[in-house]
Amino acid sequence: MAGLTEDRTRGWFRGARETTQLDLTTGAPAGAQPTRAIGGTHATVQVDRDQLPGVAAAEPRTDAFPAAEPVVRTVEQHLDLILAAAPTPDPIQLAVLDAQGLLCAEHVVSSRDLPAFEQAALDGYAARASDTVGATPEQPVGLAVVGESVAGPAEPSAIGPGLAHRVTAGAMLPTGADVVVPTVWTDGGAVHVGVQAELVPGTYVRHAGDDVAVGDTAVAEGSPIGPAQISLLAAVGRDRVLVHPRPRIAVLCAGNELVDVGTTPGPGQVVDVNSYALAAAARDAGAEAYRSGIVPRDRRKLVELLESQLLRSDVVLIAGTFAGGGFDLVQEALAQLGEVTFAQVAMHPGPVQAFGRLGRDGVPVICIPGEPAAALVAFEVFVRPAIRLMLGKRQLFRRTVQAVSAQQLLSPLGYRQYLHGQVMRHPDGGYVVEPVGGGESGHDAALARTARSNCLVVIDEDVTEVSPGGLVTVMPMLLGG
Repeated sequence: MAGLTEDRTRGWFRGARETTQLDLTTGAPAGAQPTRAIGGTHATVQVDRDQLPGVAAAEPRTDAFPAAEPVVRTVEQHLDLILAAAPTPDPIQLAVLDAQGLLCAEHVVSSRDLPAFEQAALDGYAARASDTVGATPEQPVGLAVVGESVAGPAEPSAIGPGLAHRVTAGAMLPTGADVVVPTVWTDGGAVHVGVQAELVPGTYVRHAGDDVAVGDTAVAEGSPIGPAQISLLAAVGRDRVLVHPRPRIAVLCAGNELVDVGTTPGPGQVVDVNSYALAAAARDAGAEAYRSGIVPRDRRKLVELLESQLLRSDVVLIAGTFAGGGFDLVQEALAQLGEVTFAQVAMHPGPVQAFGRLGRDGVPVICIPGEPAAALVAFEVFVRPAIRLMLGKRQLFRRTVQAVSAQQLLSPLGYRQYLHGQVMRHPDGGYVVEPVGGGESGHDAALARTARSNCLVVIDEDVTEVSPGGLVTVMPMLLGG
């Protein structure tokens, strides 16, 4: 059973399809041709993948919106459009503590030695290595204790042959000392100390510049800044650092049926959960999210709202159910500000997606389905990779595992299916996954079921059925992962 793997392509689970072609009841591959079912014995259907819907050529924009001919894209094609348009925010300087979780955008070189002076690595006695020759527990070497040093400001001191200086961890060593004898290797004397071990020069001594010397790299460009990097930046005297900033994501929700969380829904109304869920997902991905909530139902006010969000955001994310045959209020407002193309993406749930660039700066606008479970799936597939790209991350996509399906899974032919599920370790090794909403498409919408899930089960476009025991690709949904 495979472990966590990385997808380093700009597509989504490319190269994972062959792992779904195994019949675990026999251990034999299902063959080179696309297989319609995994596990068990099922008929095989010939599918010409070249005939799957591709990206239609863009037509010049007219007053008709959306285009008369529906655009159908694969998941990879829609994702590539979004990633290609993802802006790269200019690096900014932040206080080191505010830089936590971001990528360093400069090569930080130390202007000082760490440590800055010879110091004791632990509590004991600073001495000369030559004075410990032949020392054993049975025949300790006696030294006169002539001083004591603790960590902190101190006047320079020195020792000669036959002398020792009591020190604590981090204390400055006296001149002439080249070892620190741990207290447990002595009799602990205050005036005279018996050393019970022979030490070589440098034992338990931190030399100046041992950790970082002047001119050494403290934090390299592109390094993630965590607690260890923050401590090192502070140690070399940097209270501010240049970083790739968090992208600013504006989250809006459209729908006449929506009411805010503080309002009791009336007949036919539902609470706006998407603006909260998507803002939280954006923050978990590393973005600075602004929850604008439900869009106004007045066209002029909506255009003004969109214009203000375009000025303050790197990406505008809109969740809603949009008109299929004509165009609704949100689509009208978007059309007034630029071109956003609504397309059918070969995925389930939520095949209706949209993307465009609006405003003077061509800010990317991503429209995703309004159904909450579908909105979170669309965020994972399209928006989260874009956020990580804008953050400068090398790993855009979540790591995946191959897992055995605990039950039958059904999926529409020609669509990539994403099911919320629970993945767990099997006692015999590997992973087992079970969908939380049932194994059929369309049974994955309940919020409580989505909240109980810890992964997405991904079923390829050319698979319609996975039998119990079939192998599927699973994307664990680790917070902050």
